[in-house]
Amino acid sequence: MSVPLRVAPRGPLPDDAQVYRSIGPFDAQSVPRGLLGKHDLKPGAWARLCVTAGSVKFVWDDSAGGSELLTAGVEMIVPPCVPHHLELCGPLEFTIHFCAET
Repeated sequence: MSVPLRVAPRGPLPDDAQVYRSIGPFDAQSVPRGLLGKHDLKPGAWARLCVTAGSVKFVWDDSAGGSELLTAGVEMIVPPCVPHHLELCGPLEFTIHFCAET
């Protein structure tokens, strides 16, 4: 099993962060609609969005803006309290792991 490419444009996951909840895997038909609209993570929570097939566009909805096209084998680190949403780009599969510092 290969190690995913970790993308963290808004900062790395804290060294002592541990997964406390995982959701998915999701595909284009099962992705929760809330992930497609603007949302953010609660204070103290980070997410690891792990794409295992296809691709998804991750859009930053904060003042800095921007987007990332995430493809299979890529893991995006999402920090707390930064608004964002996903845009589907065809067939895909991904899982989200929520993390907090221990």
